Amino acid sequence: MLFGKKDHLVGLDIGSSSIKVAEITEVKKGSTLAKFGMINIAPGLIEDGSVKDPETVADIIRQLFKAYNIKERNVAIAVGGYSVIVKKIVVQTMSEEQLQDTIQFEAEQYIPFDITDVNIDFQILGENESNPNQMNVLLVAAKTDVVNDFVNLAQMAGMNPCIIDVDAFALQNIFEANYELENENLALIDIGASKTSLNILKDGNSVFMRDVSLGCGQINQKIISLVDCSFEEAEEIKLGGQTNKLSMEDLSDIISGVVTDWCTEIRRALDFFYSTYPEDQIKRIILSGGGGNIKEFRQLLAVETSATVQIINPFENFYVDDERFDISYINKIAPQASICMGLATRKADDK
Repeated sequence: MLFGKKDHLVGLDIGSSSIKVAEITEVKKGSTLAKFGMINIAPGLIEDGSVKDPETVADIIRQLFKAYNIKERNVAIAVGGYSVIVKKIVVQTMSEEQLQDTIQFEAEQYIPFDITDVNIDFQILGENESNPNQMNVLLVAAKTDVVNDFVNLAQMAGMNPCIIDVDAFALQNIFEANYELENENLALIDIGASKTSLNILKDGNSVFMRDVSLGCGQINQKIISLVDCSFEEAEEIKLGGQTNKLSMEDLSDIISGVVTDWCTEIRRALDFFYSTYPEDQIKRIILSGGGGNIKEFRQLLAVETSATVQIINPFENFYVDDERFDISYINKIAPQASICMGLATRKADDK
C-alpha cells in the first residue's frame, strides 16, 4: 500500500482520543527523536476506527504539524480494530509472484468480509513445521472503505500517506527497535482509549492477534455516569485531578472494575492462543497505550496470567535531546507514543 517514493516518513497516529506525530532522523549520534507532538481530540470525531468528521480532524492534524514545526509531509499511518483481519494461514509452497496471483482465492476462505471490499497484503513466513511442501503466510486484510477514509483524511490535511500500516505491526516494529528478542513467547498489548490490541510473538514472528473493544474510555464513561460531568472533566478526574465530585474511594472502585474486565478479556484471548499452542507459555507481557500506566492493572494482569508485566519505552534506543524535549513529559507519555514511534521507523520503500 504505497503512495509515495521519498524515504523519510513522519509517524502519524490517528486515535479516537488523541492524534500523535513523531519524526526520527539519522545523525552521527544515531537514530534521534527530532519531533514529537500530541493533541487530544473531542469524543465522537473518530469512533470504532471510523472517521466521523474528517474536516475537523484534518484541521487538527494541520494544527499539530504547524505547532511542532514539522515540514515533512510524507507520512505513515495505521488502521486497526474490526476493519482489519490478520491471520496466519498455510498454503502450498510457491514463489511470492505466484502467491500474488492466487492470494485473493486463498484469502476468501479466511476473510469474513466480501473479498471485493478489502485490501489484501501478505508476508511469507517460511516453511510449515509439519509439512515441507507447505509454507506459513501472514495474511492481512483491511476494509477498503476504512483504508480510503484514512488516506483521504491524511490528504485532506495536506499529507502524503506513503505507508498504511496495522496498529499491531507498528507496535511490534517499535518493540524490536528497542529491545532484544529473546528466545521466548511474549505478548504485546496496547490499551488505547476505545480498543485493546493483542499481538503474540513466537520466535520473533507474530502468530496470534486479536482486537477487543475495551479501553481507557470506559473509565471516563463510568465517571460520567456517576457524577454527570463532561468527558474532559472525567479525563481530569481519571488522571487524579482535584475534585469534590468523586471520592478517591469511588474512583478506585471504578478503575478496579474496569481493569478486572480487561484482565478477563485478555485471559480469554490467551486461553484461545494456548488451545492452539498448548506448550508455549507466555512468560512476558509488554504493555503500551494509556492503560499501561495504571498500576493496579499491571499488578492484576501479572497475577491473572502468571507472566512478568512491563511497560514499553518506545524511546529507549533513540537519542532524545534534553535541551529540546521535556524528558519528564516524554517518560510520562512513552506508552502512548508507541504506535506513533513504530510508524516513524517506517521507510517509504518498505513492503
